[in-house]
Amino acid sequence: MKEKIINKASEMFLKLGFKSITMDDIAGEMCISKKTIYKYFCNKEILIEESTVAIHTEIHAIIDNIVSKGYNAIQENFEIKKMFKEMFQSSDDSPSFQLKKHYPEIYEKVMQRETTEFNSVFKNNIAKGISQGLYRENINIDNYTKLYYNLIFSIKGSTSSEKEGQLLELEILEYHTRAMATAAGIIELEKHLLNPTI
Repeated sequence: MKEKIINKASEMFLKLGFKSITMDDIAGEMCISKKTIYKYFCNKEILIEESTVAIHTEIHAIIDNIVSKGYNAIQENFEIKKMFKEMFQSSDDSPSFQLKKHYPEIYEKVMQRETTEFNSVFKNNIAKGISQGLYRENINIDNYTKLYYNLIFSIKGSTSSEKEGQLLELEILEYHTRAMATAAGIIELEKHLLNPTI
């Protein structure tokens, strides 16, 4: 039951917001009593914290699956971008912005977890792109990883509209890729920018 509550809460938080969803809303959606939820979670903050862990785990399992498919480095980044768009498409308000505004301590914990995971993803992608001739060989991988991470997560935490955030993230991805790309990389980038599903 605990896992079912976390899964339903995660879905509702992403769709309707961390602030606006109440324990009553979750209980009503699941057709259970609020008392049942409080049996596993003594307050909403603990449920939010466990939900963010579940969302984090799901996101990184999907990213690992995307990476395992053997896409070239540029396509891999666009597939990850597409995954985020699909995951958050039902949301008008940015979940990250809400979390930062209303539950800053939980947001900081999320960011600490994400720093390690996403830095690794970004770093591996740059190394892959260099080996494939899509990114320039003289790139300082650590610096480019930090720059991209800071740009992406500053947008996530400071943009209240999910739609606006996704448009900015696409521009950041283009900016990041153009800064690293070889001539072959630019051709690959342009191909993906023409894709209307991004």
